[in-house]
Amino acid sequence: MARSSDRDGGDATRASSAAAGTDTGVTDTELTDADATDVGGDPLRPSDHIDSVRPGPSDGAGITQPKLGPLGYLRFFWRQLTSMKTALFLLMLLAVAAIPGSLVPQRTSDPNGVVQYRTDHPDLFPVLEKLGVFDTYSSPWFSAVYLLLFISLIGCIIPRTRHHFEALRARPPKTPARLSRLAGYRSITLETAGGAGDDPITAARAVDAARAQLKRSGYRTQVFGDSVSAERGYLRETGNLVFHSALVGVLLTVGVGGGFGYSGQRVVVEGQTFSNVLGSYDSFNPGRWFDETQLSPFSIALDEFSTEYAPDTAGAAGMATDFTADVTAQARGGDAEKTQIKVNSPLSIGGSNVYLLGNGYAVDVTVRDGEGNVAFRDTVPFLPQDTNLTSLGVIKVPDALPDQLGMIGFFYPTAADNGTGALTSTDPDTTNPVLSLNVYSGDLGLDAGVPTSVYTLDTDGLTPLAGTDDDAQEKAVQLTPGETATIPDGLGTITFDGVKRFASFDIHHDPSQVWVLLFAGLSFAGLLTALFVPRRRVWVKATETDEGVRLEYAGLARGEDPTLGRAVGDIAKTHLGGLGVPADVAREVADDPSRHDVEKPGPDAGGRGRKI
Repeated sequence: MARSSDRDGGDATRASSAAAGTDTGVTDTELTDADATDVGGDPLRPSDHIDSVRPGPSDGAGITQPKLGPLGYLRFFWRQLTSMKTALFLLMLLAVAAIPGSLVPQRTSDPNGVVQYRTDHPDLFPVLEKLGVFDTYSSPWFSAVYLLLFISLIGCIIPRTRHHFEALRARPPKTPARLSRLAGYRSITLETAGGAGDDPITAARAVDAARAQLKRSGYRTQVFGDSVSAERGYLRETGNLVFHSALVGVLLTVGVGGGFGYSGQRVVVEGQTFSNVLGSYDSFNPGRWFDETQLSPFSIALDEFSTEYAPDTAGAAGMATDFTADVTAQARGGDAEKTQIKVNSPLSIGGSNVYLLGNGYAVDVTVRDGEGNVAFRDTVPFLPQDTNLTSLGVIKVPDALPDQLGMIGFFYPTAADNGTGALTSTDPDTTNPVLSLNVYSGDLGLDAGVPTSVYTLDTDGLTPLAGTDDDAQEKAVQLTPGETATIPDGLGTITFDGVKRFASFDIHHDPSQVWVLLFAGLSFAGLLTALFVPRRRVWVKATETDEGVRLEYAGLARGEDPTLGRAVGDIAKTHLGGLGVPADVAREVADDPSRHDVEKPGPDAGGRGRKI
């Protein structure tokens, strides 16, 4: 009592000294306990409780936040970046940032589509160009989200992995004092001896039997006196870590491995051969760390291209149903092999995949100049413009004399008059093929050193000889296979020799594909493990009482586990059966967890439970 009086006196002295404005030498630290309670309301209630009386500004007792230095701010932002909430937000943001890549053509995969988009949307194109939408996956904003997600995942994985390894080495936790508060609790009291043998049922025997049973069920066990503690489900966290680590692997292989790959496109006409060398590509998109030595030597010859169309009876006459490219492929050191390339059925050769992108018609043309010399003889691909394969192409004859010749041609597989005097195609098959040419003469600009597309012709500065221009000397030249027409002004002749099919191939090489597939599989397996493997703790307690041995069973789940109660019941049923308890009694205890001892508050807590 004297000690209590001294304390009270000291408090009074400090209070009076503070009121008088004198210095007693007492520090703020000594007043912490008093300041942490709501003296004006309930002295046992913390001062920051929701029901506490809030001091006003005049009291000078407001909450003061600690000041953060540079290191403190770095730690704060690092914790925010590595939180699970931030990682999920960045993952969603990455999915949203990838949407423009599927809405507009990309330079890496469809450079011609970008050019066409610029022609179709001249006002919108500059805005999207400044935003980097046509290079979505290499744009600064997409890379920023990508890198932040990468760092966030690593920041989440490393501490969780360290914590998980510590948990794997740790012992199961001690048995709680009140098992009756846990899920699936049930109890039973066994009187002395019983069961299949003559050995009495003791607490030690019950604990040993429970430990052996739980070990067989895959639990890690630890005996604490009269109870056994068991835990299982560490594979759940392992799967979670594997899932997140595999996501990092996918991001890493896609971001880095893609830099060693390449993709290129080539149009191959029937009878022609493509060799996998850099100069054979019509367009080529190398990765950041691409080396020309990565090109595996192989060749592909297009033997025949065929298309199947829906029959007239199907109600979709003229609709293509299948495309097949019959090719002869040969890798270095291997034999030539005849195979097929179809849509979504690529050819794998030399570590690359060859995809069928498109198809169309190519016309065989021979042009003789005004002196009768063959100035041009080639098969020219014409690009399809509609579903009936009305095709547009350009023929450039730079070696013609005395003037260079340029022609813009239209090919109609099944030509018909549309009623206005113009031609149109009514069917994609070559039932009535017609080639129409607008002919120009003059300097084609091929010697200016500026690269130009083989599918376009700049007619500025050229003289129209035949076509739809008002100052053209004649109408457009129209030819059927085998026909020859004279070019105006005695500049030569042009012969339509025939029609062939062409196929457009995309050759794609990505050394990271195998790794992406591996990490994707690990990610899926880890996700399934994290979702369906339960994390459980189970306790079995055996206590010697005056009435016999009291057995208690209970469990605890980390997270949601709707089957925990049933699992505890199964453990109790098997354990009791091993101790020789009749099957009907063991089943009743397992199936009816409500029939157990319930602790009562007060000195008489406890109960009898099931008694045998």
